[in-house]
Amino acid sequence: MIKRIAQWALLTIASCLCLAAAAKGQDAKKPIRLAVDLRDAAKYVFHAKVTFPVAAGPLTLVYPKWIPGEHAPVGPIADLTGLIFRVNGKEIAWRRDDTDMYAFHCQIPEGGSELEVSLDYLSPTGASVGHETPSATAQLALLNWYMVLLYPQGARSDDLTFEASLRAPEGWKFGTALPVAKESSEGIQFLPATLTTLVDSPVIAGAHFLTIELSRGQQPQHFIHIAGDSGASVIATREEIRHWKQLVAETGALFGARHYRRYDFLLTLTDNLPTDGVEHNESSDNRMPERALLEPEIFETQTDLLPHEFFHSWNGKYRRPAGLATPDYQAAMKGELLWVYEGLTQYYGTILSARSGLWKPEKLQENVAYVAAYLNERPGRTWRNLQDTAIAAQLLYGARAEGSSWRRGVDYYDEGTLIWLEADTIIRRESKGKASLDDFCRKFHGGENSGPKIVPYTFEDVVAALQTITPYDWRTFFTDRLNTHGPGAPLGGLESSGWRLTYDDTMNDHQAAEEAVSRTTDVQYSLGFIAHDPGTEESDELSDVIPGSPAAQAGIAPGMKLIAVNGRRWNPDGLREAIRQARGAHEPIELLIENEDFFRTYKIDYHGGERYPHLERIDGKPDVLSDIARMKAAAVPMPVD
Repeated sequence: MIKRIAQWALLTIASCLCLAAAAKGQDAKKPIRLAVDLRDAAKYVFHAKVTFPVAAGPLTLVYPKWIPGEHAPVGPIADLTGLIFRVNGKEIAWRRDDTDMYAFHCQIPEGGSELEVSLDYLSPTGASVGHETPSATAQLALLNWYMVLLYPQGARSDDLTFEASLRAPEGWKFGTALPVAKESSEGIQFLPATLTTLVDSPVIAGAHFLTIELSRGQQPQHFIHIAGDSGASVIATREEIRHWKQLVAETGALFGARHYRRYDFLLTLTDNLPTDGVEHNESSDNRMPERALLEPEIFETQTDLLPHEFFHSWNGKYRRPAGLATPDYQAAMKGELLWVYEGLTQYYGTILSARSGLWKPEKLQENVAYVAAYLNERPGRTWRNLQDTAIAAQLLYGARAEGSSWRRGVDYYDEGTLIWLEADTIIRRESKGKASLDDFCRKFHGGENSGPKIVPYTFEDVVAALQTITPYDWRTFFTDRLNTHGPGAPLGGLESSGWRLTYDDTMNDHQAAEEAVSRTTDVQYSLGFIAHDPGTEESDELSDVIPGSPAAQAGIAPGMKLIAVNGRRWNPDGLREAIRQARGAHEPIELLIENEDFFRTYKIDYHGGERYPHLERIDGKPDVLSDIARMKAAAVPMPVD
């Protein structure tokens, strides 16, 4: 997430040079102090004080705009409040820049040596498009340091040192990858860290908390910290713990090196924060529904979250596209390689879910079929190529759901899965089974056992590295898949792996889980729409209608509401029963639709019955997909109670 800053007109070139010089020497001499107080987190207020060593003259401070892992300029500046600047204890004036809303100018008076900035961050209480999502509930808080700090304009994040401290509500425990100097009744004092490391090291804290070590006796250590809205939510089963331990082992087998001091999975379990995940070098911020560890259907929809974000530690944090490796949080990021950053990660998030045992083979197959089907039906592929979805990422993350099949969203995630599966099968075929995409990951992302660092890469670097694994025209392979318009998704990898996409009237298992959790009804492969179930927050609304589908041809559009099916108030079972009864019949299906204040009955002349996607084995072809998904590390035994 992104933003850039304008210079204040009164700043001279000489003063800018002085500021840059001061910033460069700051981490070695006088760190910036950041004190955060979460004791009002249950009231959705984070308090902070940032103290800077300063000298007399003009000074510009900036609030982070482009947030790593967000791929868009979404620094939550609108929720930064209560700004008060004091020099040596006396309040001074500040002024926001006229064009860059993330920059604040002030004048340090003669004799001033220390600037203290007090501020509050107001955590949203509900999700809203284009803004920061909630970060607190009554029982837990998620602290991303970028929400509560300013830093000198023009300074590289690597060149600034922060001494951070934190006070949490009484009785709350916490988890973070940021090294702790000491804990006391006054709070937690962290070891000095660069601004880069600080922003890359979020903290979770909560009243209901569980920490589990996942690599006991090994170096580096791995932990999972779980904060939930209830005591029951943070109880992990022995089976879940074994799979998480296997995930750690599988990444070791895959990459052969770990470039972090230790790794901390941060998992929040609440229905009051939106489900999401954000990658970091030494940790990951994973957010699931409160009962994710208690209800298999919910866990099914979240299974690949931890594997995905963990893989990002190598692909995205250690190896990073050059356009995303910016020197600070104001420089704009370029997303043209997100099909590697996110696409390859999405592929391995899926594969590592299977290798670690989180998904059984049949679950993997249903997930792949679910992904392949919706992409194959996306009419938006006829006008928008995949490369444009990556370049336009900063626009697409906040886009509304209505019309997504025609607009296209951040498709480089799931379509990346299909492309990298095909690349994997090509390597295996061309090398006659002697190499695989695993070898590329080990060579390109593995590196060596070291502390955190960033090694940028370009498209040429990706092509060259693949060429050393298996000679092939990789440039043309990727260029074709990035720049063409379909029709249909790139399904060559499915067929090369021994499977084909097919449809029948049996519900796809992964789709069933997604519907149960999201409370939607998905009949896009028959009538051509997805509807929010009755009784939900967006009750009866059609979240999407596929252009060209029977529903679209009848005149139905996204955003309208489904009221009745064949004269009776609709519900998911009734809608599906109507689709089944229409098979082989001559009468159309009648849908009563509400469009704002107007009602109309639409007749849909569809008689094809229910259609749900699955994978089917291709006779005579080896099952490469199952071989790719097979466990590669030694099996981790079941933990003892």
